[in-house]
Amino acid sequence: MIDRPLVLATRNKGKILEFEKLFSGIGLTVKSLNDFGPIPQVIEDGQTFEENAYKKAHFTAKVIGFPALADDSGILVHALNGSPGVRSARFSGENADDEKNNTKLLEMMEGVADRRAVFECVIVIAVPRGPALVYDGRCEGEIAHQAKGKSGFGYDPVFYYPPMKRTFGEMSREEKNLVSHRGQATAKIKEESDKILKWLALRLSEEPL
Repeated sequence: MIDRPLVLATRNKGKILEFEKLFSGIGLTVKSLNDFGPIPQVIEDGQTFEENAYKKAHFTAKVIGFPALADDSGILVHALNGSPGVRSARFSGENADDEKNNTKLLEMMEGVADRRAVFECVIVIAVPRGPALVYDGRCEGEIAHQAKGKSGFGYDPVFYYPPMKRTFGEMSREEKNLVSHRGQATAKIKEESDKILKWLALRLSEEPL
C-alpha cells in the first residue's frame, strides 16, 4: 500500500463508478477530482488518446501532488473514417452532451450499411515528476440503429456488442466491465498491480511530500 491515494483525473460520475469497481481489491486508495477543490481544466488538444490521457494524468498529479490516473477514450466508426475518435466527447459541438452526441451519430449513420465501430481506451498513471505508465484496450462492435438502454454513459446506448446481442447501455456495469475497452485496459493494470504499486512507491519516494 502506498501512502498517498491514486487520484482519478475526472469528475465524470459514470467513469468514477466504473474505475472504483474495477480497482477494488488492488490495494490502492482511490479518489477523484470531486474529492478536491477546483483545479484548472486541461485542454485536450492531443492528436491521440494517449496524448490526451497523459496530459490529464500528469497535470493532475503535478497540481494535486498525488499520483493520478487518467483515461482518454472514444468511439471510432469505420464508415466515418474513424470519426468521432479523439473528439468523441465534443462531437456535437461546444455544448455537447451524451444525448446530443448520440443523436448526431445516429443521424450521420442513417441509411449506412457498414456499421462497424471500435471503442478504444488509453489509461495513463502518472506521478508529479518523471515517466508514466500506459495501458490500452479496445472493443469491436457496431453502431445500433437506435439508442437502447439507460446504463453506462457516453455512447453506450448506441454501441451494439454482437457477442452479447445488446448495447452497452443495456448491460449491467459488471457485464460491461468484462468486455469493454476500459475493462480490458484495467484488466492489464490488475495483472500488473504488484509491479505498479512497487513502481509508485519507488517514484513517490523520490517526490517531495
